[in-house]
Amino acid sequence: MAGASISIDYSFPDKAIAARLRALVDAGEDLEPAFIDIGEGLLNSTHDRWDQQVDPESNPWEPLDPKYQARKKKNADKVLVLEGFMRDTLAYNTSSQSMEMGTNLIQGATHQFGDEDRGIPARPYLGVSEDDEQMIIDTLYEHFQDALR
Repeated sequence: MAGASISIDYSFPDKAIAARLRALVDAGEDLEPAFIDIGEGLLNSTHDRWDQQVDPESNPWEPLDPKYQARKKKNADKVLVLEGFMRDTLAYNTSSQSMEMGTNLIQGATHQFGDEDRGIPARPYLGVSEDDEQMIIDTLYEHFQDALR
């Protein structure tokens, strides 16, 4: 092999150890069951934060511009809520090696990152809070624990 490489060989004369190690490797090759649980957890926590109008670090979203708020007919006291449609488009997709979450609405990026040219501040709604991080760790731990049972 040209360049540099690394090889790890794991072979054990003890069949029980080899079987358990193989189970861990297999569990690492198909993380979709864990990613589904993680996706559900992140979706729930994102919905909760949306309802509380805070970012993943629990900072309140930037308030609405008073001029916009004055002409807003519905939900004038709510940020990122007109009809409640965008919140309900949040979804996740999983595979054996990945999980992604977001919205397919173009304004989702504007609200997440802001738009200086139009005077729209960033109001992050996607992200991983400390509680989310712990949920992810716990879920992955459980996934690999299940593989050893």
